[in-house]
This record gives sequence, C-alpha cells and structure tokens, in this order.
Amino acid sequence: MISLLLAAEGLGALGCGLGAGVAAVGAGIGIGKIGGSAMDAIARQPEATSKIQTNMILTSAFVEGVALFAVVACAFLI
Repeated sequence: MISLLLAAEGLGALGCGLGAGVAAVGAGIGIGKIGGSAMDAIARQPEATSKIQTNMILTSAFVEGVALFAVVACAFLI
C-alpha cells in the first residue's frame, strides 16, 4: 500500500515537471510567432514600426507572464 502511494506521488511530481516544460515550450513558440508576425507587418508597413513594436512587446510580456504563472503553479504542486 505504501509503495502505491509513493508511486502516485512520484507520478504527480513527474506530471508537474512535464506541465512546466510544456508551458515553457508553448511560451517560446508563441513569442516566436509574435516576433515573426511583427517582422512581416513591419516589412509591409514600415511607417507603422513603432506601433507594431509596442504591441509586439506588450503581447510578448503577457505571454511570458502567463507562462511564468504556469511554471510557478506547477512548482507549488510538487
């Protein structure tokens, strides 16, 4: 019975670690897509560079904040 509880606890920690990793990878992919789309938009409309960069930085910060929240939530569950 005790070994079953220890196995369940270990699987819970493994799930938390995988969740934190997926959150970090997802944030990296999302920020990459934001940057690529912003560069496409700047190439099409160079006169709107400052507005596009501002929105890109804000959106990247929000994505990074959500990813950080997910990683911290997974860390607290361990």
